[in-house]
Amino acid sequence: MRSFPSGRLAAGMGLALLAACSSPSGVEGAPGTDGPATADTTYTIWDPYPQYDKTSDWVRLLEACGTQAGVTVERTGYDTGDLTNKALLAAQQGDPPDVLIVDNPVVSTLAEGGVLTTTEENKLDVSAISPNLLGAGQSGGKTYGVPIGANTLALYYNKDVLDKAEVDPASIKDWVTLTAALEKVKKSGGKGITFSAIGTEEGSFQFLPWFWGSGADLTDLDSPEGVAAITLWADWLKKGYAPDSVINNTQTTSWQEFATGEYAFAENGTWQLANARKAGFPNGVIPIPAKDGGTAPAPTGGEFVSIPVQSDTARYATSQKLVSCLTNGENSLKTATTLSYIAPTEAVQEQQIAADAGLGVWAEAVKVAKGRTGDDLGTRYPKISEPMWGAVQAALSASKPPQQAMTEAQSAANAVR
Repeated sequence: MRSFPSGRLAAGMGLALLAACSSPSGVEGAPGTDGPATADTTYTIWDPYPQYDKTSDWVRLLEACGTQAGVTVERTGYDTGDLTNKALLAAQQGDPPDVLIVDNPVVSTLAEGGVLTTTEENKLDVSAISPNLLGAGQSGGKTYGVPIGANTLALYYNKDVLDKAEVDPASIKDWVTLTAALEKVKKSGGKGITFSAIGTEEGSFQFLPWFWGSGADLTDLDSPEGVAAITLWADWLKKGYAPDSVINNTQTTSWQEFATGEYAFAENGTWQLANARKAGFPNGVIPIPAKDGGTAPAPTGGEFVSIPVQSDTARYATSQKLVSCLTNGENSLKTATTLSYIAPTEAVQEQQIAADAGLGVWAEAVKVAKGRTGDDLGTRYPKISEPMWGAVQAALSASKPPQQAMTEAQSAANAVR
């Protein structure tokens, strides 16, 4: 996922630190065992990066991993939505790719559909990967791929606007201090905060740090904590601290508002870092604060590298080599640069921060981030997310009070389970 949900989800920043393992012995036909011999030396890889052509560093890396494994890689890039549908169809037709790279919320859908093998079956070592990132690729206690990295959300700030309002960004520790800062900005003639609350998964993605940061749980939308989160946003609009445009903003249009130089804050992702550095005003990044202090858990964006189920089990051994090559430490750092990810292992994160100190805040945010399908929600998540974003829309437009909006959202989520 690139900049996230609208069409593509946020893409993260680096690949995993994995060890290549030898093929296990066991029942014939099981993933990773010696199966029927295959003479085909062309291996297919599907990914959600259609913006990268054959001359890109990304495709060169895929081809280099193929050469290292002694095979030719045939790579195809699809848009995220198309990739999911094509992967399901290919599995039904018995012609899946050898390696599949998919947006992390999709992993549980494909896993529950019997499309993917587990990391245990293919002996892929995920022990060095941060558990909170690995959770997005887990379903029923099993792991179905290796995260190549993650991105997440934080608050960008405009130093000029904050200086005029006499606000020190370091003073923002919780919801109270953030709201007080927004009040000062408004009194000084500036604009407060912009974000995306659009009625799509993108809106849920941006709301989740506030929802989780309140202490709320996705299985209990109308808890006092959940209602507090939606009330926070609604109050900001009522008081003029956030513009009415947030109701229709995507993350891209929200960033465009921030890029005017008029706003003090913008909730956005790692993928905007390059744009921030090209902005015509001094800016920085702080974590999204939790209600009572600390960093709020934000949702993770990023992809997992998975090995689909094959009828020709002899192909698994080479697929293992390809995945291990794509996710080893050295290549993880390379891909972090190419795809703007934060790596899923602390070792590679440290290398990234050493090379670019500006990534430190993002690495800290990733450490407390959560997968949307985590907590074993799996395919239940979309059935919760849609009524949740509907509740956000209703509360921000003042068509329903926050409590009613969330109570109805919880009822809708219950009805489809």
